[in-house]
Amino acid sequence: MDGMDLTCGHFVNPFTDIGFKIIFGQPASKELLITLLNELLSGEHRITNLIFLDKENHSDSMADAGIIYDLYCLTDTGEYIIVEMQNRFHSSFLDRTLFYMCRAIGRQVENLREKRKKERELRMDGHDAEEDDFLLKEPMQENYGTRYRLSTVYGIFLMNFREPGLEEKFRTDTVIADRENGRVVNPHFRQIFLQFPYFTRELKECETLYDKLIYTLKNMQHWNRMPDALKEQVFSRLEELAAVANLSMEDRIAYDKALDRYRVSRIVEEDAREAGWKKGLEEGRAEGRAEGRAEIQIAIARNLKALGMNNEQIAKTTGLREEDIEGL
Repeated sequence: MDGMDLTCGHFVNPFTDIGFKIIFGQPASKELLITLLNELLSGEHRITNLIFLDKENHSDSMADAGIIYDLYCLTDTGEYIIVEMQNRFHSSFLDRTLFYMCRAIGRQVENLREKRKKERELRMDGHDAEEDDFLLKEPMQENYGTRYRLSTVYGIFLMNFREPGLEEKFRTDTVIADRENGRVVNPHFRQIFLQFPYFTRELKECETLYDKLIYTLKNMQHWNRMPDALKEQVFSRLEELAAVANLSMEDRIAYDKALDRYRVSRIVEEDAREAGWKKGLEEGRAEGRAEGRAEIQIAIARNLKALGMNNEQIAKTTGLREEDIEGL
């Protein structure tokens, strides 16, 4: 993924917000998402069905640049799953994933309280309403311990960058465990981090469906068709969903805009790397971090200007003064 590809390929780029949503975040792609999650959780848990919940954090906004797309799901057996694609590095990414996980856990108590309130209202009204089996499965128990009984929350974080806080490898699994012996203390908090730059296998080296799915997500935006070696049914479905030619007019317009944002993001990252910003950040020097941020804002301004945005819009996006932008 190093370097820029300015062509519009046959398949959507999954590292764009709309591209990821098209592949995994719509009702038609639910089975594809279930397949990916089951491959990630193989030997640990198997999902047979899930529903999409409202996202707690909307990530497709200029104010939260670099965050790609969140999926928030509930399985038919009561587990919550957060799936997020993160395009580029930011200094508090691991803290943010922890915040998302803790918030999802805290929301379980709030949701149970709202469910019980609704049930009481239905009984008082004399209704015999049918409720979704996903959302109404816990008994009406009011004891103190039951109030804090948790369902498992899985956080799946697909990362198009190298995170300094993690080991230099593709997959990192975290649990709450005893530091001395590694025994899992609480099984309800699980995180899986996937650093795509460390996945370097060629297709001929991918023997499992899991490896083939990861290889496809990393490389599909460069393809004109699915390779013959990807014979499983899941790739036929992926080929159908991800084909740019199959997008609705609305999705195509949104995707083109998302692809422009993605390209600007990659240009900014390359400019920042050339300016030594990453080196200053890794060495922890405050001066280096400040200079890196300034270089990034200037690089963003230059690229947005090249894309045709006016100085006022660029100033609002970058925080730079309009007179400084004029001289770029």
